[in-house]
Amino acid sequence: MLAPSETGTRSQAVLDQVEQVVKGKREPLTLILLGILAGGHVLIEDLPGLGKTLIARSFARALGLGFTRIQFTPDLLPGDVTGAPFYDQRTGELVFRPGPVFTQLLLADEINRTPPKTQAALLEAMAENQVTVDGITHLLPQPFVVLATDNPIEYEGTYPLPEAQLDRFLLRARIGYPEPADERTLMQLHAQLGTPPPTVDPVASPGELLAMRASLDAVEADDDVLGYIVRLVAATRAHPKVTVGASPRGSLAVLRLARAHAALAGRDFVIAEDVKDVAVAALGHRLLLEPELWVRRITGDQIVAELLDTVPTPSVVPRGGTT
Repeated sequence: MLAPSETGTRSQAVLDQVEQVVKGKREPLTLILLGILAGGHVLIEDLPGLGKTLIARSFARALGLGFTRIQFTPDLLPGDVTGAPFYDQRTGELVFRPGPVFTQLLLADEINRTPPKTQAALLEAMAENQVTVDGITHLLPQPFVVLATDNPIEYEGTYPLPEAQLDRFLLRARIGYPEPADERTLMQLHAQLGTPPPTVDPVASPGELLAMRASLDAVEADDDVLGYIVRLVAATRAHPKVTVGASPRGSLAVLRLARAHAALAGRDFVIAEDVKDVAVAALGHRLLLEPELWVRRITGDQIVAELLDTVPTPSVVPRGGTT
């Protein structure tokens, strides 16, 4: 079994590889990797052309995972995602043909472009790592990770993700525009004729990723940290601008991500700063705000950031922790 410190070392190696092709985005890349380590699914919400697809492919390559991409469109059917039975003329029987969801890392590209019925086809897979078709349950490969992309500025021909599906994503990450120096480096790489583009080398395997996930069970979370998470989530429910606050699933998401964050830092215990670094990504997309706040462009992320400044932070001295 891996120690949390070993998981941190291997995780940094994965990030270093992905940064070979995605320049200057260590912070959002770290968040995405935390989601994968914590055994969850990640929603990447940002503008077109910022490398969301490249990021998904790069993580699949660095972690040695099988990769499939689904381009979600208005005419996509649930069976196109999960698979469907077909008639085998040789045997005269109905045989299940697995869909693209039977992979280890699934890129659900522009998930908000498909109707709710097809979006819902992913719910069972994301929540239970299985697909049920015609009353028969089919287990998905392990590990199974969904990286979904969402374009936040286009509303024509899109279908907003329902709250139940948003809640299935462990975190929401945003990429953002690159810094001018990083964008210049990117242009220089593409301007050099005859120079092969940078590549990502595998530095882990599916079995190693499962071991890295298991190592997070050894990361201690003190009672004061657990209390801090509970107070933070409870504050989202009591906030006057929030109609529906984060559920207990949100509390667990913060805890899982905070433990992964601690391991990435080489620690076997969680501190308050771990919680603060992941809280916005873990909770912002789970809040349902008052309708008029949409016009004022106030987001769930801003509400959580505001609460991080007001909810008292504990001073944690872990029992048996090491630095």
